[in-house]
Amino acid sequence: MSDAKIDFNARLRDVPHKPGVYVMRDRLKKVIYVGKARDLRRRVGNYFMPSRKMTADPKTRALIDSIWDFEWHVVKSDAEAVLYEGRLIKEFRPKYNVSFRDDKRFLLVRVNLDEPYPRFGLTRLKKDDSARYFGPFAHSGALRTTLNAIRKRFGLRTCAPTVPDEGDYRHCSNDIIKNCSAPCIGRITQEDYRRRVEEACEFLEGQSLKMIEQVEAEMKAAAEKLDFEKAAQLRNLLDDLRTTRKPMTRFTRKTLPSAIDPQADLLALKDALGLERMPRIMECFDISNISATHIVASMVRFRAGVPDRANYRRFRIAGVKGQNDFASMAEVVRRRYSRILREAGAAAGEDADFNQENPYEAAQRVTNSQLSPSPLDLPKAAVSTLNSQPLAGLPDLIIVDGGKGQLSSACAELQRLGLHDVPIIGLAKEFEEIHRPGRALPLRLAADNGALKLLQRIRDEAHRFANGYHSLLLKRRISESRLDDIPGVSEARKKALLTKFGSLARLRRAKPEALAEIPGISPRLAAEILDAIRDR
Repeated sequence: MSDAKIDFNARLRDVPHKPGVYVMRDRLKKVIYVGKARDLRRRVGNYFMPSRKMTADPKTRALIDSIWDFEWHVVKSDAEAVLYEGRLIKEFRPKYNVSFRDDKRFLLVRVNLDEPYPRFGLTRLKKDDSARYFGPFAHSGALRTTLNAIRKRFGLRTCAPTVPDEGDYRHCSNDIIKNCSAPCIGRITQEDYRRRVEEACEFLEGQSLKMIEQVEAEMKAAAEKLDFEKAAQLRNLLDDLRTTRKPMTRFTRKTLPSAIDPQADLLALKDALGLERMPRIMECFDISNISATHIVASMVRFRAGVPDRANYRRFRIAGVKGQNDFASMAEVVRRRYSRILREAGAAAGEDADFNQENPYEAAQRVTNSQLSPSPLDLPKAAVSTLNSQPLAGLPDLIIVDGGKGQLSSACAELQRLGLHDVPIIGLAKEFEEIHRPGRALPLRLAADNGALKLLQRIRDEAHRFANGYHSLLLKRRISESRLDDIPGVSEARKKALLTKFGSLARLRRAKPEALAEIPGISPRLAAEILDAIRDR
């Protein structure tokens, strides 16, 4: 922690007049703002002009007062600055930033070359599959224009089936309007089509200038014929093509500036809690019950001090009526670790009765007749282990978002499952107090302690993940409420429709005959439902 601000005027002399991203930090070295600039020195210098505080809005004045230090990172172009700024904001979630704090990502181009007739599409999430991804791209408008031009120039298909002309497939009209080479009806061979796909990939990778040269030649020819409208369109297309294929640096977590040292924070947490071993794997639970509707929970996992997003889990609370954080926490802990026990038992070929039951029901059954007193009141000597060796899949530390109530509920479920030796704590947000089983007084750590910062990161990540799931369910409910406006659709029929089709989007794509199979829905009502939701 620094007790004095740096000399901003002296530091500004080292800032270059180049495009880049700047990062503001407070007295605890925490990132509080991230911004981009075409001219770093000019943009950053504006914050420290004497007149800035007089003319700035209250939020900016508060930011300036909080700045204790800053750093900058030079990039090659404005587009790179946009990508880098977005990546840093998502990583650090500074409190003075508004944009880029959500889960939305920049666009990528995806093509799966393992398909017989590959198609190019847009996505925001890169999956661990066999497909090739290009991007991310900062200018979505230029990218969409470029992708449409690529499809048209190379004759690439856009229709939905993976293999054209198989199954329930209707031939589209793209070949009639000269937008597709129509491999589905044999206009070209599969080998010729794949060659076109590879040429398009080379263009997106920046290896080929052939398409740009062709468009430039067409633009000059149109201008010579005095067809200035077409020449202007080709000029705009040329700008979009050059913008899209411009090489840019890919920013990964390893390239991000950070004052975080995960290993040091893990060691500090081990010492602060008196753990027997390093908490390499930690799981944190949070409940989101903004309203009595759609009460949900999240579980996030950190491995070696950083998020392990592939092992995040989310839950819909099913066995609790109303807003009850304690009962909700008990349910989600029970469901999570009863599943681990069941899978471990299945792998070992033991406890067949437990393995055959539903994990939720089995967890409620385990030792319900032998409940212990609250684990918060148990002495350490009374806690026995389930096995001599740690069970595979269990974390080194469990964290619940809340105080004694949530912690007591979670501990009771762990005892019912026989998981007495798994370390668990509760983190109460109001005073950032750490509650531990068997300890009457909470533990308070200094604000700049690495252990507390690590716990805050995992707690905030669980909170973000739970709120995101809650918002998603609310959006789905708003969408599904359209069924309430259709005459003849009762609450029971609405529930039956959503149970069968899962969502309004799938229902919209269904055929009337599929709706009419539901008891209580006639063919006429099925047609009226589809007409109503499709019109909207």
